[in-house]
Amino acid sequence: MGILEVSNLVTGYGDVEIVHGVDIEVEPEEMVCIIGPNGAGKSTLMKGIFGLIDRWDGQVVLDGQDVTNHPPHEMTKVGGSFVPQRNNIFPNLTVRENLEMGAYILDDVPEEQIEAIYDRFPILREREQQKAGTLSGGQQQMVAMGRALMLDPDLLLLDEPSAGLAPDLVADMFD
Repeated sequence: MGILEVSNLVTGYGDVEIVHGVDIEVEPEEMVCIIGPNGAGKSTLMKGIFGLIDRWDGQVVLDGQDVTNHPPHEMTKVGGSFVPQRNNIFPNLTVRENLEMGAYILDDVPEEQIEAIYDRFPILREREQQKAGTLSGGQQQMVAMGRALMLDPDLLLLDEPSAGLAPDLVADMFD
């Protein structure tokens, strides 16, 4: 059984169907890429999986639990996390505050997880008190990924994770 199982997912916007019966299975420790041209429905698929838009048909199972009718905040509680392509930080909050927002469902911010993120993205430690909206696009992407990692999710959905990153940072990010 995979960490994520999507069966016959149908979703879209308004009355326009964008995703037509998609099936995906992701195993633990597996990296799966959705590849296609602009406008093919990749972002819509991820938003549908994570519950950010209505799912019109199909089933989504995360870590053995049927989450088809779960809103995004419940997806996070089950072990999923999502980094959208755009508008994925709180620009008026500091880097540290953005990371803390990733742990909003916990009573206390896990300092060891913040340290792990700073170890993964050292520039964020240096910019900890800087407003996230003043960072470069690549640094903002690091903040968004760091926030998504705050709960140590079992599944991490990344929409265009290399967008705005310099080529040398893309390799580091995937590592």
